[in-house]
Amino acid sequence: MSDGATQSFVDKWLAVQPQQRVALGFVDPAVRDEHVALAAFEQEIIATAYGIREPQVAAAKLQWWAEELAGAAASGGRHPLTKVLFASTRAPRVPAQAWLAPVLAAMAQLEQGTASDFAAQVAAARHLHGALAALETAWWFGADAPSEAATQVATLSHLVFALSRLELDADRERLPLPMSRLARHGLSRSQLKTDSPARRDAVRAQLRELSGALRAALALDEPLGTFRGLEGRTARATAHGAARATEPFAELHRRQSRTGPATALRAWAAARRAGRLG
Repeated sequence: MSDGATQSFVDKWLAVQPQQRVALGFVDPAVRDEHVALAAFEQEIIATAYGIREPQVAAAKLQWWAEELAGAAASGGRHPLTKVLFASTRAPRVPAQAWLAPVLAAMAQLEQGTASDFAAQVAAARHLHGALAALETAWWFGADAPSEAATQVATLSHLVFALSRLELDADRERLPLPMSRLARHGLSRSQLKTDSPARRDAVRAQLRELSGALRAALALDEPLGTFRGLEGRTARATAHGAARATEPFAELHRRQSRTGPATALRAWAAARRAGRLG
């Protein structure tokens, strides 16, 4: 993207998902900018929902987005990303409620606490990430395309990323490990900030569940956009590899920022699936 204001948001997305730089080469240049704009928009919503520690500040920003999206079809939008999105011929085929659903879901989960167990954690994260997945599936493949695979991949990939922030988020209301896992391994909040055998075991257990669930999600015969497909494959490989490591938390961080030949193969496979099922 040549526009500096738009590129700054794209750069924020790529900072979180560096492997997507590789995926860019597998997306048709004729539609690449609009697909990238949607991914950057999703990252803005996610960053607001999870990255702003003051709920009232996050709520105000999300309210702005709700107003922006509500009027964008008529006005073309004010935000640089909105302008790109609503200038696309894809925008009208996305139902109006699909644009607003992620913002409303993000508002609803701002003060969400720690989930009781893994299933509850997935269900809680699914509201926001499922809404984002439904939006992007309609954008990439049309309003009638199924989005369950994208929903599961988006939700579980987020939980892999959230786990990598375990030490940073140990004092927050919503922890990356569910309460049942903390209890099983005898961990308190303060103990999440430092390495220990108990923390390693808890992280490994979480990674194993995430890896298995991602494998099942990726096996669903439903369309995934190229970026989502690569995210899911990367998250699954990251979770699987880190779960087997001596120091799973450190390995989780190493794998999240790693790119190489395996990333290119995953990006190729994601683009091939997007074309085959689209």
